[in-house]
Amino acid sequence: MDMDSVSLGSSLQCLARLLRDGQEEDDDDDVPRSFVGAITPGSIGPVKKEATGTSQVKSENRKTIWDTEEVPEGSEFDDTWDPREQPEYEILFKQSVGTEDVFFGMSGKDPSTACCEDIVIKIKLPETKYSDITLDIQEKVLDLRTPKKKLLLHLPYPVNSKEGRARFLSEEEILEVTLRVSRKFDFINFADG
Repeated sequence: MDMDSVSLGSSLQCLARLLRDGQEEDDDDDVPRSFVGAITPGSIGPVKKEATGTSQVKSENRKTIWDTEEVPEGSEFDDTWDPREQPEYEILFKQSVGTEDVFFGMSGKDPSTACCEDIVIKIKLPETKYSDITLDIQEKVLDLRTPKKKLLLHLPYPVNSKEGRARFLSEEEILEVTLRVSRKFDFINFADG
């Protein structure tokens, strides 16, 4: 061994002792003094004790793999083996503005999506009849099924599924779904009095 490797080894041992945060000084057996190559990044810092015992399962049923809170909403609709293709769609945001908003800016609304009241989803469904469309809306998921197309769309904001409306424009072959955004009101988004 040359002198540089010995000083490097002792420097690493000093660094390891400093990073142990007040552990006993005679705990130096876990860091070898004679062989510099045996010092690894794992030997620097506090000594990790192995966990004794098993980790506790949160759920009462020990056969479950995950909690229901961990499963994203709408995953029960996700069918990766479904051969139907996804239709083209467009998401638009709509807000009600009056002259006080446009000319004076009195309400504090801006053109961002945070100030929008409705989400409008336009879905192109060529060669589809109105009677073939199945549409299911939940708080964060839109599920559309036709014989040829399937769309599972996770919505950007929670919506009120009871206040939505849909119309099928047969000339353009577009389904237009308008959903009311369900959000807590703040100084920008306040309920109409």
